[in-house]
Amino acid sequence: MEEMKINGRPATIVTGKPNFYGSDHTITNKSGTSQNNTFQSVLQQEFKKSQQISFSKHAAERVETRGIELSENHLGRLNEGVRLAEQKGLDDTLILMDKTAFVVSVRNKTVITAVNGNDLTGNVFTNIDGTVIV
Repeated sequence: MEEMKINGRPATIVTGKPNFYGSDHTITNKSGTSQNNTFQSVLQQEFKKSQQISFSKHAAERVETRGIELSENHLGRLNEGVRLAEQKGLDDTLILMDKTAFVVSVRNKTVITAVNGNDLTGNVFTNIDGTVIV
């Protein structure tokens, strides 16, 4: 019997019914290292990512240049603010947290800009349809 090759490499043929549920599979990342993950754990990780807020490039620059410090607690409060805004059907929302204001696209779960401290005085926020204080 001749060995089967695909792209010049030996190929393994597996027969039978695949066990998709609960079976481990190997995921190889770009660096070549691999991790064993179940489909369910990968799905849960991706779902968790989709539920967390992200920052636009502009907002990330504002956070950095204005020295806004964001801890896990702050990010949790921001996520809670987005959840509350989503429950009320808001789209573009001003979220006030301590002495910092965030304009957030609720639909995209993305911070559009951030303002803190003395920069808040005299500032006018436009194109928002609601405010959440957390």
